[in-house]
Amino acid sequence: MRVRALAISLALAGLSPIWGQKEVVVIVSGDVRLEDGTAPPDAVQINRVCEGRTTAAARTDTMGHFNFSVSGAGGVSATSDAGGAPAQASDLNKALNQTSTQYTNPITTALRDCEVQAVLSGFRTESVPLSIRDTSDDGRVGTIVLHPLSRSGALTISVTTAGAPAAARKSYDKALELIAKEKWDAAESELTRAVKVYPKYAIAWQQLGVVRQKRTALPGAIEAWKEALAQDPKYVKPYESLAALADGQQDWTAAELYSREWLQLDPDDFAAAYLINAIANARLNRGDTAESAARNGLRIDRDHKVPRLNYVLGLILLQKQQYAESAKYLRAYLELAPNARDAAIVREQVAKLEQAGVPHLD
Repeated sequence: MRVRALAISLALAGLSPIWGQKEVVVIVSGDVRLEDGTAPPDAVQINRVCEGRTTAAARTDTMGHFNFSVSGAGGVSATSDAGGAPAQASDLNKALNQTSTQYTNPITTALRDCEVQAVLSGFRTESVPLSIRDTSDDGRVGTIVLHPLSRSGALTISVTTAGAPAAARKSYDKALELIAKEKWDAAESELTRAVKVYPKYAIAWQQLGVVRQKRTALPGAIEAWKEALAQDPKYVKPYESLAALADGQQDWTAAELYSREWLQLDPDDFAAAYLINAIANARLNRGDTAESAARNGLRIDRDHKVPRLNYVLGLILLQKQQYAESAKYLRAYLELAPNARDAAIVREQVAKLEQAGVPHLD
């Protein structure tokens, strides 16, 4: 599924900068829409990027709306669902020179090298410049289009969201605001209210699991994620959450199960699922299955985003006494992640193989 457009409009609030006065605030607002004109079922992260620094500015609500403000002090506040505030820009409130009483347009100057991004898992993000020369500008900055990376994009959103009634959406929106402020107890209450009003609300169940995990209420988190799957078996996020938690708890049977179901849903886009599956099968003494999972993960990980697949495959091959190929993948891991926490251990393993005269494979 393709996401069509994010239309953004700017409104300037406060007095126009005249002699001795300066701007008060800039308000950025907009909408995110799917190609069919509907709002994305999941909240979309809105970022402000200035000179390479990314600041979480807001999240869209269930209608696809967002807005946030940039104040003269350089802060960001969202009147939709705020994500955070950046450090004060160096040129805000700076005099033109040491003796002048006239100030630059502090906010518009600070925003000239900025961009606005919309980020949604499974989609490639493009940016539009957030450049305001002065308060006479109409603030129109064009559109941001989110392109699906693959069919996995459709799996990162839940089809059940469209049926959520207004009361459930309101509680879900409120929960997102509370999550951004790390108010976990209150967020859990709102999400519990949302799924009570609309039990099929898979994304609310998913977020409820995340909040419970933040509160270290892991049995409740698992229960919520399983309920999310029950309501929408083609929603990928609960599989990811359940598999990752099982891996962290060293529950290899559960990790193998959820990672396998995750891969059955989409075998071509989630290298992390192959990593968890390979580790779980190796721990369960299923060497051939573990090796196959690791190799398949490396096959689809074209951008090397999951370098640990090399380490896991290297260890599996080491156990099978396939020393030359094992050393090849261990070296690849060190090249991709030279500063990994276990890099010293891997270097020691490679050194031992080299001392034993293991040939170097290209």
